[in-house]
Amino acid sequence: MAVTFLDRSRTVAPANWSRWLIPPAALSVHLAIGQVYAWSVFKPPLEKALHLSGTLSALPFQLGIVMLGLSAAFGGTLVEKNGPRWAMFVSMSCFSVGFLVSALGATTSQYWLVVLGYGVIGGVGLGIGYISPVSTLIKWFPDRPGMATGIAIMGFGGGALIASPWSSQMLQSFGATPGGIGASFLIHGLAYAAFMSLGVLLIRVPADGWRPKGWEPPAAGGNSMITAAQVSAANALKTPQFWCLWIVLCFNVTAGIGILEKASPMITDFFRNTAVPVGAAAAAGFVGLLSLTNMLGRFVWSSTSDFVGRKNIYRGYLGIGAVLYLVIALTGNSSKLVFILCAMVILSFYGAGFATLPAYLKDLFGTYQVGAIHGRLLTAWSAAGVAGPLIVNAIADSQKQAGKQGPDPYTTSFYIMIALLLLGFIANEFVRPVKAKHHEPATSRTGVAARKEAA
Repeated sequence: MAVTFLDRSRTVAPANWSRWLIPPAALSVHLAIGQVYAWSVFKPPLEKALHLSGTLSALPFQLGIVMLGLSAAFGGTLVEKNGPRWAMFVSMSCFSVGFLVSALGATTSQYWLVVLGYGVIGGVGLGIGYISPVSTLIKWFPDRPGMATGIAIMGFGGGALIASPWSSQMLQSFGATPGGIGASFLIHGLAYAAFMSLGVLLIRVPADGWRPKGWEPPAAGGNSMITAAQVSAANALKTPQFWCLWIVLCFNVTAGIGILEKASPMITDFFRNTAVPVGAAAAAGFVGLLSLTNMLGRFVWSSTSDFVGRKNIYRGYLGIGAVLYLVIALTGNSSKLVFILCAMVILSFYGAGFATLPAYLKDLFGTYQVGAIHGRLLTAWSAAGVAGPLIVNAIADSQKQAGKQGPDPYTTSFYIMIALLLLGFIANEFVRPVKAKHHEPATSRTGVAARKEAA
């Protein structure tokens, strides 16, 4: 019964199905797995309750992002083959079970179980859930791919907007003890299982040959950066475009994730010895604020890319982002407003980079196996998930051990992020249309034949 229900053939939409039901289905999954961006709320309680360093308390988050990239890379073809309902069910199961295992680990003070549950098992749920609706959304919205993926992936960025205050309140209610942290993890797992099941029930794929009413594919040659051809996942790996975008994603994510993972303790440390220190509640609010800009950036900037082009929009993400990091580094803790505003815009670009990426891939490689290509490219996220927090945490820990306070533990990290963003900017400039030798023959790209090829 369950296998039949999850089968791709059971998710083909009838002729009168509204495509506007698909973004809410995607949002139910992405809002849940976006909780990963609120991990910094758990860092201080875990460090205190289990006697962990800042670097060690970041390990579940880092490993979760690593597993996200790896599971997306290796599971991308399975998602294309089995369909989005199967993928969302797998994501729901892994993500929720990961929290339950973490609850056991926190309650028994066995930190390795928290790492296993949240980082490994939950990380697989993150990866499969993240890519589960992307290919489907692009097929439902070929006329506005940037907007469509922006709506869904906006949910991933906005997950912490819900999870941050919710998690903070639970920790206050249950206590920042091993048992209290475990109870918080338990409730997260059960609640997210119920919420994600909505997406499993609602998701549909369009019938073969479906098009939005009145829409026709753009004529070949109308925009040199938007191809009318198709490229397989295997051939995409052979192109320089794939690896340029890998660098762009990796460095853009590294620059943003370093702030996001340590957002709560960072703003507290930054203004600790000033006339306006930041308390725990305000720091949690800062995490929520970053989540809001992360979320809105995914929709606003990704939708804008439908009009200005993907390459141009990434020039803004990377170039302006580098300038904003420089402003933070130069102003230090002299202005809380400048720090917060710059961090907000940086995080809006960070989120937008994720949301715009599937449309960029669709422009360059077509829709044939865009989900599998997207999954492989997310290995860049895995690398960034290690690099970003490691750079910020390791440098901050060493500076604090040397007795430095305020912005000093973070300034070096900011200059490293500037350099990475500039390298990403250069890589984006090398993106060109994919050469015809990588294109698939037209006969292998249609209907059932295409799906068999993807499998």
